[in-house]
Amino acid sequence: MATMSVVEALNGAIAEEMRRDASVFCIGEDISDLNGGYGGAFAVTRGLAEEFGAERIVNTPISEILIGGVCVGAAMTGMRPIGDLQYGDFLFCMMDQLVNQAAKMCYMSNGTVKVPMVMRCPCGATTRGAQHAQSLEGFFTRVPGLKVICPATAYDAKGLLKQAIRDDNPVIVFEHKRLYGGKRVELGALSTMSDVPDEEYTIEFGKAVVRREGKDITVVGNLLMQYRAQEAAARLEKEGISLEVIDPRTLLPFDYETVIKSVEKTGRLMIVHEDNYTGGWGAQLSAYIAEHAIYHLDAPIRRVATYDVPIPFAPIMEDHVVPSVDRIVEEARELMLA
Repeated sequence: MATMSVVEALNGAIAEEMRRDASVFCIGEDISDLNGGYGGAFAVTRGLAEEFGAERIVNTPISEILIGGVCVGAAMTGMRPIGDLQYGDFLFCMMDQLVNQAAKMCYMSNGTVKVPMVMRCPCGATTRGAQHAQSLEGFFTRVPGLKVICPATAYDAKGLLKQAIRDDNPVIVFEHKRLYGGKRVELGALSTMSDVPDEEYTIEFGKAVVRREGKDITVVGNLLMQYRAQEAAARLEKEGISLEVIDPRTLLPFDYETVIKSVEKTGRLMIVHEDNYTGGWGAQLSAYIAEHAIYHLDAPIRRVATYDVPIPFAPIMEDHVVPSVDRIVEEARELMLA
């Protein structure tokens, strides 16, 4: 075992896969740290250029449409590109390549063309304003042909990213900026150091994990909200309210079975995410549980999400619109009375 941060785990996953498979390469803005570069906006690729060179750690101009196009084209010809976005908000600059090309090529070619590409996307509000703070998971969980993952721990970051690189489908990886734990410290960052095995491992997509067992309310939350849900659970335990906290780990495919099993025990469901309330991934989960497990519910499903406004720049306003531990606690108390 080695204790490492999410940044270190992601870096290790990329290095291992590049050593294992010569078709794997990275492409993005300032991802090489040679000649004074930074190694990516959050230093995930730091040190890789020294080992793999400029042909496999490829710096690009500031052009996300270029990064997306190169990834799709290279993947279609048999390479396994890993795209690196400085901020996940810039996914919108490559929507056609991702949604109309990468996601559909396998279907349109009757399986003769595969697009094994990964797009890594830092997400989450960290006082950078409306264009550098969004959590966009909901936009992509409704696109057939894509896979969407969201590792919240170092162990999951390494195992899920290695699985994504080996997958023959396009995979979008959402990484919360406050969970990286690297040398670039974000305001409000959490310590996410955890044990990661030395031996080879991957994590299968579509397998959620119960982070904390409980009996009163099932809480499903991803990324930063996973940690806030666990903190809320610790507070509420002192009041006699027991939360069962589930980390979905992957949003597409989604592990509905684990959530339903938990709801059968608790009778209540709360979904917590930094995605918007309207159209966020929690809306799909709510609909699915209403269709398939409504008779196990003793109260209406509760969604705790970012309010439907652009993310404010002012820290006090950002803290208001993004779900806080206090808001989760209060919503849980109300749900117990419903």
